[in-house]
Amino acid sequence: MCAVHQSTRKSRPTVARGSTSARPTSRDVAQAAGVSQAAVSLVLGDKWRGRVSETTAERVREAARRLDYRPNLAARNLRLGRTRTVLLVVPALTTEFFAGVYTGAARVAADHGFGVVLYPSPEGIGPARDPFASAQAALDGVLASSMAADALTAIRGDRLPLVMLDSDPHGSLGAATVNLDIADGTHQIADHLLGLGHRHFLHVAADIPSWTFEVRARELATRLHAVPGTTLRTAGTPMTIEGALAAAETALDAPGPRPTAVVCDDDKLAAGVYKALRRRGLRVPDDVSVTGVDDIALATALDPELTTLRLDAERFGEHGMHALLAVLEGRTPEQGDIPVELVVRGSTGAPRPS
Repeated sequence: MCAVHQSTRKSRPTVARGSTSARPTSRDVAQAAGVSQAAVSLVLGDKWRGRVSETTAERVREAARRLDYRPNLAARNLRLGRTRTVLLVVPALTTEFFAGVYTGAARVAADHGFGVVLYPSPEGIGPARDPFASAQAALDGVLASSMAADALTAIRGDRLPLVMLDSDPHGSLGAATVNLDIADGTHQIADHLLGLGHRHFLHVAADIPSWTFEVRARELATRLHAVPGTTLRTAGTPMTIEGALAAAETALDAPGPRPTAVVCDDDKLAAGVYKALRRRGLRVPDDVSVTGVDDIALATALDPELTTLRLDAERFGEHGMHALLAVLEGRTPEQGDIPVELVVRGSTGAPRPS
């Protein structure tokens, strides 16, 4: 009995992936990677840059993956006085775009040992109930869309380390802003339609008080009015297919030259415009060209497929989370807007000769 006991004491437990008998430690990772425990802590805490080499960092990460090592986050968080939890504030969960933003943000957060709590503020319902008794006590920071500013104020999220998405960089509440290059995207739409020969335009505009939609309206008007002979009519609408249908029908029945091109702030609005045009016996794009923004799945479900501005929602979320992590670490986030791309499909063409 004694001999068996001594043998067991001297033999080191074998750590295997999926083993439930022994939990690997940072010492195991250090030995497997051939580095010190301090190096393991730096790499897995994402504080290795300038302290260990890229090769060493990758060797540590590989050893951690191979051993299925998971840091004791509860102990580390208690030591650091952090929850390692951030809040993502979005206007709604029903839009494909913000689902992509969450996916990208959560992926980056997970890579850095953070969790993401999603806080939606559904349109027409108002701010959701505060998910925390005290947001400041439960969170390290907030990543928020400017379209959900009311919800942000309701939970006092503007008093925490904050990064704003789609927000005016000169008047933002946040320590940093991350934006898509929506001004350039609007120019791409306008130049495409002008190049096809269109001069009479309808802008089906989202009736939402948000910086991004203000930029779209301003840049579209500026670009079009620089070309002699153009006309621009604007129809505001809620961000729904039904709202766009009603707004487009009213605009099409108004006096003056009928628009040959309709610029929509969103792909869903474009779907409503399609319905309005077909009710009047007008064909897309033979009679009227239509464009959208987002490039969600709906864009290729429409017939003809929609010419639209592709916004990379996941990349947007990734950049936003990287910026928030930089703010939390006292670093300056990377600067520069995220490029967008016009995807030309079958919904745009040259106008009929007058």
